[in-house]
Amino acid sequence: MSDPALDILKSTFGYQSFRGFQSDVIGEVVAGHDALVLMPTGGGKSLCYQIPALIRGGTAVVVSPLIALMDDQINSLRELGIRADCLHSAMLPEDRAQVERELLLGDLDLLYVAPERLLTESMQRLLDQIQVALFAIDEAHCVSQWGHDFRPEYLQLSRLQTRFPGVPRIALTATADLRTRQEIRERLGLESARVFTDSFNRPNIFYRISQKKQGKQQLLNFLNKEHPEDSGIVYCLSRKKVEQTAEWLAQAGRKALPYHAGLSPEERRSNQHRFIAEEGIIIVATIAFGMGIDKPDVRFVAHLDLPRSIEAYYQETGRAGRDGLPATAWMVYGLQDVVLLKQLQARSSASQQIQQIEQQKLETMLALCEVTGCRRQILLTYFDEPLDKPCGYCDLCLEPAEVWDGTEVARKALSCIYRSGQNFGVAHLVDILLGKSTDKTRRFGHDHLSTFGIGKELDQGNWRSVYRQLVARGYVNVDHDSHGALKLNENCRSLLKGDEQIELRRDRYEPSRKYEKEYREVGRVVVEEHDQTLWEQLRQLRRSLAEEQNVPAYVIVNDKTLMELVKYRPRTQVELSQISGIGQYKLEKYGDALLKALEDYVSSESA
Repeated sequence: MSDPALDILKSTFGYQSFRGFQSDVIGEVVAGHDALVLMPTGGGKSLCYQIPALIRGGTAVVVSPLIALMDDQINSLRELGIRADCLHSAMLPEDRAQVERELLLGDLDLLYVAPERLLTESMQRLLDQIQVALFAIDEAHCVSQWGHDFRPEYLQLSRLQTRFPGVPRIALTATADLRTRQEIRERLGLESARVFTDSFNRPNIFYRISQKKQGKQQLLNFLNKEHPEDSGIVYCLSRKKVEQTAEWLAQAGRKALPYHAGLSPEERRSNQHRFIAEEGIIIVATIAFGMGIDKPDVRFVAHLDLPRSIEAYYQETGRAGRDGLPATAWMVYGLQDVVLLKQLQARSSASQQIQQIEQQKLETMLALCEVTGCRRQILLTYFDEPLDKPCGYCDLCLEPAEVWDGTEVARKALSCIYRSGQNFGVAHLVDILLGKSTDKTRRFGHDHLSTFGIGKELDQGNWRSVYRQLVARGYVNVDHDSHGALKLNENCRSLLKGDEQIELRRDRYEPSRKYEKEYREVGRVVVEEHDQTLWEQLRQLRRSLAEEQNVPAYVIVNDKTLMELVKYRPRTQVELSQISGIGQYKLEKYGDALLKALEDYVSSESA
């Protein structure tokens, strides 16, 4: 007996088999049951509700937080022959009326809506008149106040349970620790739903974190050496830094565009459209950009500032390599990032409990940065998925950190904080240790302290590194005032008294020469030299077809499909249908053009 879900997977989506527990989730929802799905970005969450939408009668309603995400997914679905549309505030009244007519006539398989629109009485009355196949709540972590992307409007989605009893609901997210998962279940009324938790491991992403020293130049070096033509995202904390970095990269010859909430809606839409539609575009953005972006060929995600939590880091880096091909998660951070984030937390109006949780999350993020062993082990342990052995695919597995006995210099650093009155930031403390006679050291009489000039064995950069590591490991607090003064806490007592030893790591700003070649290759798609010509010809054909259809190139076929075409070089429609990502609709629409390009290449190669 045939499996309708598997038949749709093959004929519509062009995949030969399900991954992980996709089939189980689909079976649960098709049977009319609720489900909570935790699956990493690129793991195939969308299929978990798209296939049930095509099997169950009626129209599936998908709750999505961003207009750009809706448009993106609808383009992709239409290219598969699936009837999908959306309703959102940016549409013209006549377009909205047309979609509502199609909905009432039963001409839509999937309808995408924002949560605030779905919860209006007029929208719910509209849904009362149709058969709703299911509700899919995408980016479900938005419901959690512990999460990194809380959206108040998500809190009301539990009303769907009482307004539409019997309609299955499936909530999906890529990022949720245990606390967030529990809150999703409670707030959406999914206590009795079956929970499906996939591995959080993204084995195709190469994690890499360095200390910051001229961050923009480090970023440019990374891009030019390792991703010279690739699309990617660069994250910064402030709008000002976003604009400065985008402009700087553009002047350096990269196609870089800014994205933040302070830009006009038109400029944001234009820049996001270019990023999705064109190849080689770099978006420089605040965290306002990227949730659910369905672009599969993002080859790197870079952070010029420290994220607030591991969830935020995981969610943002997860936008790289959605197609399963190699990608890089690159970051530089410094002591100033730590000071800034701690000050922002101190000024927060959140409750004491939430502030404490945010503090814990930041400290866990710092532990990931300062670790001397495998980064992926730290990352996965955070999501309750311990990794037995080092991954072999992060910077510290490739090039182990150098450590040294920092006990004596740590004691000097702590003593300097104490002797100077615990009212000064790092720059002044380092001046004291180096014995620099400045206006400030003279004014406060710090040129007469016992710690004045006792630290000449290290330079300024190394002393900053020592202080950063002491803050990151919880020996030193950053004061809540605007000056970032460092203060001792109870944790440092045994270290200061000489009862505890501490190993510090040597900072690394760039890869050592010994490993440059490995760094150039680990996080990028490498096409063999003898396949380069065919690869470029197929990319050019894809661009042409995309321009004809007015869709992004990856909607025609993604890089993974192109790689298979290059590798297997199918000669017939039957052989082409076996290529991952070529379903019946694409086979009929683009099959002849793809086969002709392959045939022409083989002929020219023979000649």
